Amino acid sequence: MSLFHPATNRSEHAEARLKSETEYSDDRYAGNTRARADKFYLVTGESNDFYRGRVLEDVHDKRVLEYGCGTGSAAFDIGKVGGRAVGIDISPVAISLATEQAQERGIADNVEFAVMNAEELRFPNASFDRVCGSGIIHHLDISRALPEIARVLRPGGRAVFTEPLGHNPLINAYRRLTPDLRTVDEHPLLRKDIRQIEAAGEYFRAVRTRYFHLTALAAVPLRNTRAFRLVNGSLDRLDRALLRPRTPLRWCAWFVVIELNT
Repeated sequence: MSLFHPATNRSEHAEARLKSETEYSDDRYAGNTRARADKFYLVTGESNDFYRGRVLEDVHDKRVLEYGCGTGSAAFDIGKVGGRAVGIDISPVAISLATEQAQERGIADNVEFAVMNAEELRFPNASFDRVCGSGIIHHLDISRALPEIARVLRPGGRAVFTEPLGHNPLINAYRRLTPDLRTVDEHPLLRKDIRQIEAAGEYFRAVRTRYFHLTALAAVPLRNTRAFRLVNGSLDRLDRALLRPRTPLRWCAWFVVIELNT
């Protein structure tokens, strides 16, 4: 029996949004259209390491679904350490490239990829021990995504996402200057979105958030110097102090890691 179920009917607006996101993603993965923004992500090691650590913790023999896997997929790491991963993306180009990479890395037995809309998962209930995703929730209709995440997670399961936030004025100024680096429908998460996720008690037993990267962006100009690692590490430590739980400053962070437990 196939693991994938037929997609449900979509509204005209949802269909148009999905088409737009698919076209943008195909162009992105075919041509690496976001390359000029890569320099900024050099300072995100702290949030990436925390996210990956939570995803890979005790993942051996676990079944994991990765949302928006793209081509640089956490599914590869999951498969390498003995987990069984399914990566989904709306981009056929990304899925084709990811499938080829899995073959080349010799982990195709543990990793599977499929073109799929994350708001309409074609999996049975309670299919996965873990769900994860990097920079994907802010592309979705949260009210549709949350119940789907909860539906496919097994009791005692965990979802982990790392997402950009939308309140920092300097980051938002850069976003306004580079509209071609994102789709018209995506939106970095706002306070109301985080509140909506935190209030999802009907779906999740517990919701936790941790915020990253406020002053760390100041290290970007030093990225090609020997001082970068030292400065970036110092600013990460400062950010840990500034972005404590419940501090108002957290809304000006660049990234948030969200954990949802069933």
